[in-house]
Amino acid sequence: MRNHQRWALMLLPFIAAAVAVPALAQQPPSATPSAAPAATPPKPKPKPTAAQPAPAKPGPKPAAATAKPAAPAAAGGGQAKLLGQYGDWGAYTASPGGKKICFAIAKPTSSQTVPPNRPRNPIYMFISTRPADKVANEVSIIIGYPFKPGSEASTQIGSTAYPLYTQQDGAWIKNAAEETQMVDAMRSGDSALVKGTSAKGTQTTDTFTLKGISQALDRTAQECK
Repeated sequence: MRNHQRWALMLLPFIAAAVAVPALAQQPPSATPSAAPAATPPKPKPKPTAAQPAPAKPGPKPAAATAKPAAPAAAGGGQAKLLGQYGDWGAYTASPGGKKICFAIAKPTSSQTVPPNRPRNPIYMFISTRPADKVANEVSIIIGYPFKPGSEASTQIGSTAYPLYTQQDGAWIKNAAEETQMVDAMRSGDSALVKGTSAKGTQTTDTFTLKGISQALDRTAQECK
């Protein structure tokens, strides 16, 4: 099997930096008023008199800050560059270890634990492409806790469940031959449910919306050919 855990550890600083970037603002088209209100001529202002001196002219307005936020920095001085935000999925590129990678990433829209309210680290699902390693659309999940050793997790898309093997806090598809099928199902699906069990026995269910994933994957494929 490919050394998923090594790549996950290398990518984590880039992922953490990437998700800290605010999503691109999607501005709605400006509405056109159906009819402009009738203009009312303004009343003339009274001229200043000796008892009423003219108001002083306002001073110059302070210059607005024009500095843009710095790109998110990752370990080793690298940076994760936002290629585009598509729904809940962001498309990014980075160069950990000097090797260019591209990845689409999202956080869950809802998370449940049994027992409830168990603390967890940040949770991500990301799909990475690494041209130098001839790897395309590799699905990875960082679950936010150490999995129960030797346990399996699963991702359900529609009526199909894909078994995942686990290692520390990461999960990857168990049958590599199904990965392309899984990604295709994500492109056409509405949501993905990820279920797992922590080392302490906590059962978790995380729901990821798949809105925008197709566009994000198309963008990463364009960047990392």
